[in-house]
Amino acid sequence: MKSIAVFCGSREGNDPYVLEIATELGKTLANRHITLVYGGAKIGVMGKVAMGALNNRGRVIGVIPDFLMHREVVHSGLSELIVTKNMHERKLKMHELSDGIMTLPGGYGTLEELFEMITWAQLGLHKKPIGILNINGFYDDLIKMLEKMVNQGFLRQANFEMLLVADTINELVVKMETYRPSPKSKKITKEQI
Repeated sequence: MKSIAVFCGSREGNDPYVLEIATELGKTLANRHITLVYGGAKIGVMGKVAMGALNNRGRVIGVIPDFLMHREVVHSGLSELIVTKNMHERKLKMHELSDGIMTLPGGYGTLEELFEMITWAQLGLHKKPIGILNINGFYDDLIKMLEKMVNQGFLRQANFEMLLVADTINELVVKMETYRPSPKSKKITKEQI
C-alpha cells in the first residue's frame, strides 16, 4: 500500500491513549513511506495523526470541504491540501487517493465514513482493505452489533469479514497488506455513488 485514508474524530475525546496511538500511527505510516490521506484538520484525533506523519517527514494529503475550512481549523502545513465542494466529494476524493481505509475513534462523521466505504466494498464497487484500529476497545460494542446483524440474518458473514479489526497498528497494517478481496469487486465511478 502506498497510501491510506484515515477516518477519525475532529475532537480529541477523553482518552489520552487514543491521541498517543493516533500520533504513533502517523509516525508508522511515514516510516513505511505510506502517504496519509485524511480530513485536513489540525485539531482532534485527525490533527494528531497528521502531526505524527509530518514530524517524521511523511507525505500528508488533507481533503476538506470548503464549508469546513474554518470550522475544523484546516492544517496549513500539509504536503497537499485539496478543497472539495461537499462531503460526498471529500469521501470520493479520499477514496480515489488511497489504497486502503483505516478508522480510528471518532463520532457520527467517522462512523458514516466507515460505513459508506464498507458499503461500497459490499456492493463490489472497490477492492480496498478497510480496517478498524480498535484502540482500548473503543469499537468493541460496534463489533458486537455487527455480529448481531450476522446472527439475525441482516449481514452476510462474508461481508462482516471484509471489515478488518486489530488492536495494534502493526497488526492492522499487516491485515490490510495481506487482504484478498472478493474477485467480483470492480472499480467505483462517481456515477455509482
